[in-house]
Amino acid sequence: MTDTEVLRYTAFSGDPDGGNPAGVVLDASGLDDDAMLEIAAALGYSESAFLTAPPEGLGGQEGRSFTVRYFSPKAEVPFCGHATVAAAVALAERIGPGELLLATRGGTVPVSVAAEDGRLRATLTSVEPHTEEIAAADLAEALAALDWPQADLDPAFPPKIAYAGARHLVIGAATRARLADLAYDFARLEALMRRLDLTTVQLVHRAGPREFHVRDPFPPGGFVEDPATGAAAAAFGAYARELGLVPQDAVLTLHQGADMGRPGVLTVELREGDPRVRVSGTAVRIP
Repeated sequence: MTDTEVLRYTAFSGDPDGGNPAGVVLDASGLDDDAMLEIAAALGYSESAFLTAPPEGLGGQEGRSFTVRYFSPKAEVPFCGHATVAAAVALAERIGPGELLLATRGGTVPVSVAAEDGRLRATLTSVEPHTEEIAAADLAEALAALDWPQADLDPAFPPKIAYAGARHLVIGAATRARLADLAYDFARLEALMRRLDLTTVQLVHRAGPREFHVRDPFPPGGFVEDPATGAAAAAFGAYARELGLVPQDAVLTLHQGADMGRPGVLTVELREGDPRVRVSGTAVRIP
């Protein structure tokens, strides 16, 4: 482990003090599960990405396909959007912009990296998403843990579990003030999320037709809140399209992290005829 190069990037911001920090290990071939978890815990970021050789038959361009695993300080997670963006930009800085193909526990994820206005911008394409209902008793428990009364919810956003590589419970806040006031029962929400196999709870407030403010409690990973959550952004895009809250073909802007002093911007693209969701953002190395 002493010979392992561990990089630090922040995703969904061009400012090292914004967005969501992630650890990136571009060559994790010598690390077992315990070593990866130990590195993630030592970094203390919500997730870190560990890259190894691609599985046989993955495809993609030679030298631009990889297996990626993601670890929070407490456990492995199936997919992480911000660590994917961070890893893709780190790779592009070394092997050049272009197409990447990643094998994750959540499925195969293509990523495109391009230079825009002097910065590298990565766009990931999710696995095929879906949504499912949440049982009334489970929703009641989530709202009780959040201390959100029913009157504080936006009725246009019916709570559902959305998936685009990882599972997230989407709940709409009626006001920006409700979203800004986040103080919840950590242990109670964590217990529910572990039982339902949820990665985060995505709390959403609509600021405009295609603009949203979001926050993501992340107790299963050991964090009160995740600053910028690409996997949840992809799941939310699928959710919003399925419920007709946005057009079938649309570009959405999600603002996240401002309430915790790490502002970031996530771009979510929906394409008519393609069920997958594209999430893009910049990333920069943390000095």
